[in-house]
Amino acid sequence: MDISAYPVQDLSTALAHRLLELCQAKQWTLNELANTAQVPLTTLKNILNGSSRNPGVITIAKLCQGLEISLAEFFQSPLFQTAYSKR
Repeated sequence: MDISAYPVQDLSTALAHRLLELCQAKQWTLNELANTAQVPLTTLKNILNGSSRNPGVITIAKLCQGLEISLAEFFQSPLFQTAYSKR
């Protein structure tokens, strides 16, 4: 996925883009991620639409577990380097 096509304004936007990127790579719907990660779909949607500007580490860890990746792998994306440098 070409991340340059998605402007990253801040860390919450980077988080949303990373989740969408990983779902796309697995060819999963948001519902599939929510069910696999045992995170309410409304919580996931709130993260993606920006309503949840500061999701908890436990929620992110559950999403990573559902995606079968570590937290370190999740945050290794260049999306977070771009978002961090804009602070």
